[in-house]
Amino acid sequence: MARAMSHTVASEGAGMRLDALLAAQGLYGSRSLAARLIDEGRVFVNGESKAKSHVVCEGDLIVYEEAEAALETRIAGQDIALDIRFEDDSLLVLSKQAGLVCHPSADHHDGTLVNALVFHCGIGNLCNVQGSDERLGIVHRLDRDTTGLMLAAKTDQAGLALMDAIRDREVDRRYLALVQGSIAHDSGMIDAPIARSIQDRTRMTVRDGGNARDSVTTFKVLERFEAGARDNGYTLLECKLMTGRTHQIRVHMNYIRHPCVGDPVYGGGGPGAQLGLGRQFLHSWRLDFTHPLTGEPMRFTDPLPSDLEAVLDGLEGRSLGRTDAGKSIEGFKASAVKGQNACEKGQSAFEKGLGG
Repeated sequence: MARAMSHTVASEGAGMRLDALLAAQGLYGSRSLAARLIDEGRVFVNGESKAKSHVVCEGDLIVYEEAEAALETRIAGQDIALDIRFEDDSLLVLSKQAGLVCHPSADHHDGTLVNALVFHCGIGNLCNVQGSDERLGIVHRLDRDTTGLMLAAKTDQAGLALMDAIRDREVDRRYLALVQGSIAHDSGMIDAPIARSIQDRTRMTVRDGGNARDSVTTFKVLERFEAGARDNGYTLLECKLMTGRTHQIRVHMNYIRHPCVGDPVYGGGGPGAQLGLGRQFLHSWRLDFTHPLTGEPMRFTDPLPSDLEAVLDGLEGRSLGRTDAGKSIEGFKASAVKGQNACEKGQSAFEKGLGG
């Protein structure tokens, strides 16, 4: 049986959310773990079960299950299909499917990419440098319904090196996004800080001050599509992340009033503009990095999944033509690589010795 521990809220903790306090005081290793255990009824305030959003007061007595005991059954391996494009003793490159959450949270206790990685690699064979087993192997994240390429690390050495490379902008992450409206300029940069929305904590927003973090996205226009009866046209972009904030591309596109097609949170434009999509048109299609152990330059590309490609096919008759950038990019549509040999068709192209 798990041992019960207690904590009395001091003056500096007054006014904090219950889950945030538990993490800030080091009683649990992460806020997401605290939130999950609160939801499971393992935390009490003054003898009563409270919601994770409960605001604590000075002098409140919190009784909680000992962290180590709670963690014993925290992460279980689950046989979830993984589309692995490369794997060695240090890392994996995979193409994440729509609907797969990257790691456990208060709203998703299991069925995540971490559960799949634990099943595939074993719990002792994944990078663990983020202070929580809930993020085993995770180097960077994709939103639940964003598809495409991402990295996972098996060793702490590889994980730390890849995180440093991402922070230093040495990992080239490129996304395909179909956005609403016509973007006039063929290229651009959005430099706008992102923070969690004050009005809705499930959303991110562009704003200054507080805990806002610098956020930079660059883009190139690949193709434009003329306006229709129920929309203002569309623009296909290749976006490059210079930073990696939560929902960054989606928030930045909404900020410039060209939200991603199908985005259920930041989409706008009414159902007619969403082209039948139930998720955002956003796909991590290209990934360039240097292998942290061998020093080899590595490049992977991943064609659009069938639902996103079908949207582009449906817009083909409204195309205003590819830009020069669009003409220079090949392989982002699976149909365009049908002539490749069977081992390459519909899969990521893996090339060595390529620069960014």
